[in-house]
Amino acid sequence: MPFALALFVIAVIFVARTFRIVPQQEAWIVQRMGRFHSVLQPGLNFVIPFVDAVAYKHTLKEIPLDVPSQVCITRDNTQLTVDGILYFQVTDPKLASYGSSNYVMAISQLAQTTLRSVIGKLELDRTFEERDDINRAVVLALDEAATSWGVKVLRYEIKDLTPPKEILHAMQQQITAEREKRGRIAQSEGVRQEQINLSEGQRTAAIQKSEGDMRAQINQSEGERQARINRAQGEAEALRLVAAATADAVKAVGDAVRSPGGLEAMNLKVAEQYIAAFANIAKQGNTILLPANAGDVASLVATATTIIGKKS
Repeated sequence: MPFALALFVIAVIFVARTFRIVPQQEAWIVQRMGRFHSVLQPGLNFVIPFVDAVAYKHTLKEIPLDVPSQVCITRDNTQLTVDGILYFQVTDPKLASYGSSNYVMAISQLAQTTLRSVIGKLELDRTFEERDDINRAVVLALDEAATSWGVKVLRYEIKDLTPPKEILHAMQQQITAEREKRGRIAQSEGVRQEQINLSEGQRTAAIQKSEGDMRAQINQSEGERQARINRAQGEAEALRLVAAATADAVKAVGDAVRSPGGLEAMNLKVAEQYIAAFANIAKQGNTILLPANAGDVASLVATATTIIGKKS
């Protein structure tokens, strides 16, 4: 009975060491008699008990590695405390097992030295502006070296960049001065824009006023022109009416002269006006005007008397 129990225990141990179940996203390194034999893939695997042994177990997942903070010297001799986080993945389990005694520590140390080298090439202000470039430079350097370790460096991210307190105070003063400068520039731009708007408004108003004055002058000149035209037309019409009336009067006189007794009536009228003209001259002044031929008055009077006698 004890022998059977011992045999059962040995059988269980033999079976347990023969069948190995590897979890997903893991790789186990099997050594046979102390030498590399194979890599066990996820799932059920068979090994020879007491001959094969699992020497290393690697996870194939992406691994985050916190890189310890360190003091770096920038190009302008400023101390800068930098820490970051590194993401890598085991791509070759054999190289990860035999390429380095501790690839995690090797990657961490290489990340620190590479970061110090990259920071040393930059000035303090550029380290804050070019964090993406710093991350890419660290990843390129690490990935090239980690290939022989069976590791793929995926990315590196800087978590904090901490300058000394004096530098922080100076940077704060610089930021404050820069903001004040921007405020003054913005204010001056506002005043400048206001002056431009005012000048543009005055210019527009002057243009509109000049255009209004010009239109008023044009309207006034048009009105005066139309008034002169109307007056001219009125005067021309009046002249035409006077001429027509004169023509009618002359025609009427001519008709009257051609009628019986018309010529005598005309001579009588002329004689009356002639005598009346001399009478008015005598009334209005002391000077007496006599015709060159004094007999003309007598002849006119005689003619008038003859005409009156005929009519009576």
